[in-house]
Amino acid sequence: MIRTPIMAFWALVLVNLIWGIGFVVVDDAIEIMPVNTFNTFRFGVATLALLPLLFMMKKQNKSEFNYTNSQLFRSGFGLGLLLFLGFSLQTQGLLYTSVSNTGFITGMCVPLVPIIGFLLFKIKVGKEIWLSVVTASIGLYFLTMGDKLEFNKGDVLVAVSAVCYASHISMMAKYGGRFAVIPLSILQLGAVTCYSAIAALFEMNTAASESYMSLIDQLNNKNVIAAILYSALLASAFAYWAQTSSQRLIKPHKVALIFALEPIFAHIAAYFILDEHLGYKGWIGASLIIVGMLYSELGGRRKTKIQALDQMAAPIDK
Repeated sequence: MIRTPIMAFWALVLVNLIWGIGFVVVDDAIEIMPVNTFNTFRFGVATLALLPLLFMMKKQNKSEFNYTNSQLFRSGFGLGLLLFLGFSLQTQGLLYTSVSNTGFITGMCVPLVPIIGFLLFKIKVGKEIWLSVVTASIGLYFLTMGDKLEFNKGDVLVAVSAVCYASHISMMAKYGGRFAVIPLSILQLGAVTCYSAIAALFEMNTAASESYMSLIDQLNNKNVIAAILYSALLASAFAYWAQTSSQRLIKPHKVALIFALEPIFAHIAAYFILDEHLGYKGWIGASLIIVGMLYSELGGRRKTKIQALDQMAAPIDK
C-alpha cells in the first residue's frame, strides 16, 4: 500500500518510467501485430486485471452516487470511444514516427486539456494556458518539421491522438465524478477492447494485413506477448492503481512536475534501446513542449489534478 507522500512520489516516478519505456515496447510489437489487434489484447487483459478490484472494493454508501447501470454503461462506452481513438491513433503513429517524437507530442495533451474545457464547457482559461499552448505548438513545429519542413504522417496521427486524450480528460472532469471510480474505469477499458476488436476485424480485411504473419504466429512471438503483458499489467492496471492512490497524497503542482518525466523517459529509452537521436531542432522542440506542459500547470498554480493517459478515473478538481 502507498501510505506516505514519499512513497507516492516514487510510485508516480515509477509509473512515468513504465509509460516512457512502454513506447519502446509497443513500437517493437506493432511491427509484428496490427495496431488494433494489439490494442484488443492489451485492453482485454487490462480489463481482466482490474476486475478483482471490483470485488475487493468496499461497499460504498448508496447516497454517495446516484446513477443507473444504463447511465454507467453509456458513459463508460462514450468515454471509452475517445480513449480508443487516442490509443489507436497514437499506436498507429508509432509506425511512422520515432518513439521520442511520440512521447513529446503526446505531452501536448496537458496544455490542451483546459483549452478543450473552454471550447466544450466555457470553463475560464487563464492567460498562462494560452501562452503554454503557443509555446508547446512552437515546440511541436521544431520537433516535427525537421530539415524537410514537412509534417511526418506519424507526427500528425500522434498530435490528433493528443487532442483525443485531452478531450477524454475534459469529459471525465465534467462527468466522471457522477460514477464510482472502479466500475467506470473497468467499463472504459472494456469499451476500448470492444472498439479495438471491431477495428481489428476491418483491419484484417485490408490489403495491409497481408504483410503480417498469421494471428497464431503473432501470438507465438515472445516480443508481442511481452508487450501485451507489459502494456496491460504494468502500463494500465498497475499504473491506474498506483496513480489513483498516489495523487491523494501529493499536491497537484508536484504531480505536474513528475508527469513531465514521461516523454523524457521515453526519449532516454529510445536512445539506449533503439539508438534514436534528436537533432538540435528536436531538442528545442522537445524542451518547448515540456515548458508548455509545466507552465500550463504551474503558471497559475491551478488546483487541477493532471490525469495521465492510462488513468480512467477520478475527475479533475476545479
